[in-house]
Amino acid sequence: MSEYVATVEWYRGEQSFTDNRYSRGHEWHFDGGQTVPASSSPHVVPLPYSVEANVDPEEAFVAALSSCHMLFFLSFAAVEGFCVDHYKDPALGTMAKDASGMTVMTEVRLRPEIAFVGNVPSEQQLKGLHDKAHHHCFLANSVKFPITIEISV
Repeated sequence: MSEYVATVEWYRGEQSFTDNRYSRGHEWHFDGGQTVPASSSPHVVPLPYSVEANVDPEEAFVAALSSCHMLFFLSFAAVEGFCVDHYKDPALGTMAKDASGMTVMTEVRLRPEIAFVGNVPSEQQLKGLHDKAHHHCFLANSVKFPITIEISV
């Protein structure tokens, strides 16, 4: 078993708070020493109460799924002898109402664009690497909605 710690920290400051007109800007602190400025999404809480430049939980969730998939993909590609030169994934998450009326993440589309050097995998090999990465990704195995992989080389 592994455990992971992230500390989320917010301060009220001089804001009234009970009028619901407070900044949603806060920080995520990670065990390696990184601090990430975070906020609610402007799609959820309007400006100026959200901080558009900060990372919001929804985009961090999409990034975490994409990152997990990429890390497994890179590992499996290396084992298979394929040299990945560049990997970029403009991943896209979709939020919508579920059957009970709750707003949830309904889908994440991973859209990796990969450049190889030297030996390039066939379309079938590439699909196999993505399938293997998807089935090994801890986070993909933890969600209850579809994750689609749109392959691009």
